Amino acid sequence: MLRRRGQAARALTLSLRFAGGTSWDKTRRLPEASAHDDDLRTMAYRLIDAAGFATRTAHRPHLKAEDLIDTGQTAQQISLDEAREDRLVAETAVDRGRDKFGPRIIGPATVFRRAS
Repeated sequence: MLRRRGQAARALTLSLRFAGGTSWDKTRRLPEASAHDDDLRTMAYRLIDAAGFATRTAHRPHLKAEDLIDTGQTAQQISLDEAREDRLVAETAVDRGRDKFGPRIIGPATVFRRAS
């Protein structure tokens, strides 16, 4: 959704609520503003790891992108990681497919029925 709105996040916040009414919030800043799946997924996993055992007993986990900026304000860096660049190109193609055919057109293969 961030890419579709032309935004990038500078930070992610994980909020956990527990049955006793207590809560746990942790925010981590990204090295640079990003709207790319790999960057956001990696930071989300780091937040979940930081929560440790708390995720097993939490009732409403909530992940939120914070400190949003317009993608026109972000600088493009040159990357020497060809695999990352390939994933970013694929991400753009997936976004175009979802825009044209709907958000459910691309997803895990296990949710699709067999053709034969």
